[in-house]
Amino acid sequence: QVQLVESGGGLVQAGGSLRLSCAASGNIFSIDAMGWYRQSPGKQRELVAMHRGDSTNYADSVKGRFTISRDNAKNTVYLQMKSLKFEDTAVYYCYAIERQVVRGPSYQYWGQGTQVTVSS
Repeated sequence: QVQLVESGGGLVQAGGSLRLSCAASGNIFSIDAMGWYRQSPGKQRELVAMHRGDSTNYADSVKGRFTISRDNAKNTVYLQMKSLKFEDTAVYYCYAIERQVVRGPSYQYWGQGTQVTVSS
């Protein structure tokens, strides 16, 4: 079983910055992808950023402001958030895709979430 633990959330003023971290632990064979989703009250959960291999992708709303990075040796993914806006306020969830066997099935894991609040 794989566990994902997020950290780094908090309250920040509009225009400020935060860095989120997510560390994966457990019986890990290979992590194919790690990334971040977010969900605001009354809204659907949406993709923020994803790191797969050497490739990354971002939601249009965060391009140019957020940067995702991954430390494979530490099984950790980061989300550097700059120029934060009020509409970035949400619970941010770490997400990972992992497999236990070469060419075997993939499994999805979610963290518990960390609150990011941007004040105006």
